[in-house]
Amino acid sequence: MFDALSDRLEQAWTKLRGNDKISEDNISDALREVRRALLEADVNLQVVKDFIADVKESAQGIEVVKGVRPDQQFIKVVNDELVKLMGESNAPLAQVEGDRPTVVLMAGLQGTGKTTATAKLSLRLRKENRSALMVATDVYRPAAIDQLITLGKQINVPVFEMGGDADPVEIARQGVAKAQEDGIDTVIVDTAGRLQIDDNLMDELANIKAAINPDEILLVVDAMTGQEAASLTRSFHDKIGITGAILTKMDGDARGGAALSIRTISGQPIKFIGVGEKVEALEPFYPDRMASRILGMGDVLTLVEKAQEEFDIADAEKMQKKILEAQFDFDDFVKQMRLLKNMGSLGSIMKMIPGMNKISSDQLEQGEAKLKEVEAIIGSMTKEERKNPDLLSSTPSRRRRIAKGSGHTDKTVSELISNFTRMRAMMQQMGQGGMPGGFGGIPGMGGGMPGMGGGMPGMGGMFGGGGRPGFRQGGGGKKKKNKKKKGFGQL
Repeated sequence: MFDALSDRLEQAWTKLRGNDKISEDNISDALREVRRALLEADVNLQVVKDFIADVKESAQGIEVVKGVRPDQQFIKVVNDELVKLMGESNAPLAQVEGDRPTVVLMAGLQGTGKTTATAKLSLRLRKENRSALMVATDVYRPAAIDQLITLGKQINVPVFEMGGDADPVEIARQGVAKAQEDGIDTVIVDTAGRLQIDDNLMDELANIKAAINPDEILLVVDAMTGQEAASLTRSFHDKIGITGAILTKMDGDARGGAALSIRTISGQPIKFIGVGEKVEALEPFYPDRMASRILGMGDVLTLVEKAQEEFDIADAEKMQKKILEAQFDFDDFVKQMRLLKNMGSLGSIMKMIPGMNKISSDQLEQGEAKLKEVEAIIGSMTKEERKNPDLLSSTPSRRRRIAKGSGHTDKTVSELISNFTRMRAMMQQMGQGGMPGGFGGIPGMGGGMPGMGGGMPGMGGMFGGGGRPGFRQGGGGKKKKNKKKKGFGQL
């Protein structure tokens, strides 16, 4: 969602290139670009003014380190100020010690994704070995209770409800009592929303708050509302005293102003962000990581955490052994592709890798199409062929049968097999010598996942060509000119 902002900020850095120091004269043009970028991203006007003043003060007082260009130094200043703007550190969810449950009250306007956010938060707690109970108090919106029950079954989290005719305050009170009785450590109360703030909404929330005495009051805010999200957060805080926000739809095409405005305007931290429609798509909000994404520097830490959630250590050890012995087969490759899908969309993963933020949507679509093409071809292989890819290199009749079964040409199947064989050799080399580019520590990458720039699905190694500029293949050797082919091989 920060693509436009990132592009604008890159224009700001160019204003400083060619200078040997940072001064008031040469940063004025850069600051003008930063200001324009933030305003276009729908950041609150006062926040922009204060931010520019802070960046100017920090930049003018800094000593340029020998060997570091002024534009690089300026980027660091902007990064540091972005982190300060968004809160400096992650604000974790409260956890009460003792025999009573932690009570979380969810608030927000209608249509912000509050009920889904309730389920997402419950699933995250369950993954952290914390038990949860969801309480359905939205008796006004048709099917709101049914939606929460359906989500509860999907994530294996119980839901407390008393039907659509009960008093929301009483439902909340009895839900908390039920959680304590059952020894559940966290209860999350989903409340009703309105299309806009009104007295009835606030009165009901205040009454529920008084009845259950929540430890957290989280406001669910739609990132698409831009700088209005910050004003909305402040309004709710003035009325009921929120402790934090969950910013939803951060994977959309919103301009990002909400993420940069909420903390300053409302005084309350963003605790989680929704990054997709799937119930697993909720991440803790880390200001430093978000600043890194905004500046186009990726977010390797979040990528590592996503991989760790999906990857099994025992599988990783088996995969490493297969790689070292050049026994990696098509079944293993399909397993890696599915791991990649579970981590999120190809686009969201690429944006977390430094240097990959310039991949266009068209190129991502080509990559996704290639993934489907490869999966169809592998699906047309026999079990024996998937286990022993060498059978396909020596038998044209097998390749013709696979091409016919998958709906692709003989040439496409032959290229896949040839690229797979070459990739397997490179993976063995990388497994013995470490992953070029420093990605060896990511579970499933450089050890298990088919290489970065050497075979990650859709990234050159499988689909021909040289991978992303700056990512070496196979641990060294002379560089070859990239041939123009579809997919990420031409990036």
